[in-house]
Amino acid sequence: MPVTEPTTDLDARYSQPEATATSWAEAIEVLEGAGIFWVTTVRPDGRPHVTPLLAVWLEGALWFTTGPEERKARNLAANPRTVLTTGTNALRDGLDVVVEGTARRESDDALLTRLAGAYVTKYGPDWTFTARDGALHHAGGPAALAFRVEPETAFGFRKDTYGQTRWRF
Repeated sequence: MPVTEPTTDLDARYSQPEATATSWAEAIEVLEGAGIFWVTTVRPDGRPHVTPLLAVWLEGALWFTTGPEERKARNLAANPRTVLTTGTNALRDGLDVVVEGTARRESDDALLTRLAGAYVTKYGPDWTFTARDGALHHAGGPAALAFRVEPETAFGFRKDTYGQTRWRF
């Protein structure tokens, strides 16, 4: 899959004078290395729903899984717009990254097999899945749906020298 290079802008309103825009390559490093993400979806009545989860960066997108009856899966069925957030809880260090996009359920077993490999590579053998019948199956657990979120807009919040970068795709 071709890599999309976004338009990158530093927002001076929320940045120190000496700040520079963060590269998308650095944001991808954060997305690849982060252990925990927070996903935000919208309930049918319009209230937000936020929950932590594991996610991997693969083929130009963030991927996560969820059970078909979980709140986030039901929310995404009604409204696929979502936000994934990761970073640190440090005040003066690190880079927080926020990715806005549309969650698309993927069911191609060949693609899900690559995703399963990415989960094991990142999180270890406790996160071994088998792709079959359009879902990911974990030993002893129910089938999980896989969602792909390609960035549409993303934000980076640098905290060593405060700077806010926006990436548009």
